[in-house]
Amino acid sequence: MTKTDDIRGVVREKYGAIAQGTQAGCGCDSGAGGCCGGSVVDQVAEYIGYTPEQLAALPEGANLGLGCGNPLAHAAIRPGEVVLDLGSGAGMDAFLAGREVGPTGRVIGVDMTPEMLEKARANAATVGAANVEFRLGEIEHLPVADASVDLVISNCVVNLSADKDQVFREAFRALRPGGRLMVSDLVLVRPLSEEVRRSVEAYVGCVAGAAQKEDYLRAIRDAGFRDVEVVEERSYGDADLFGGAEWMREAARAVVSAKVRAVKP
Repeated sequence: MTKTDDIRGVVREKYGAIAQGTQAGCGCDSGAGGCCGGSVVDQVAEYIGYTPEQLAALPEGANLGLGCGNPLAHAAIRPGEVVLDLGSGAGMDAFLAGREVGPTGRVIGVDMTPEMLEKARANAATVGAANVEFRLGEIEHLPVADASVDLVISNCVVNLSADKDQVFREAFRALRPGGRLMVSDLVLVRPLSEEVRRSVEAYVGCVAGAAQKEDYLRAIRDAGFRDVEVVEERSYGDADLFGGAEWMREAARAVVSAKVRAVKP
């Protein structure tokens, strides 16, 4: 087993348990004991940039509190586009994107966790989202054809990959010329302690896997993207809001949530 395999297995197990409702935790906010219930996840979603109107449009159970920002806020989605959601989870961003692309567009969600995929597909059936589909796959090896999508989005998922360079190369491959990348993710503005770096709990909470901000942006540029820019940046949040665990207090000081946009030439 490589380090990448080890991390992937831990993440798959953790998020599978969240999808099944057998484990408390909110992904990027996993220090919040039991925060994945009802109104609290909506409060967290509003805090990170979703509107009440967007949240009201979601099928029940699509919002699991796993994000750290709203990548759609700056995506400028157009009707008829094909959108690819990396690490689509229970389908929150995919369903919202589906509303924007309309009946002539299409949204493809990719997730490596079978339990999440099952939940997302059930949610799609519940609301009759005919223009949204979910595929099993790893974001380092996307199950889509070359130059087949107009927009790639992701919400606090690239952090969970041990090979971020490969993720961005795959996103670049999947995009058509002129296609856009719009990701919301956590980046470091100061180093984390080795204790937090080694923490499995912090890793599945997107913290220990966070790259230095400049390294993250460099990986996007090295994949071939141009016009790479941080369009919004904010603090990770009040640690007490998410449970006040020790690693959360350190993360609140070291990590910011950034929305990054880029274009494939």
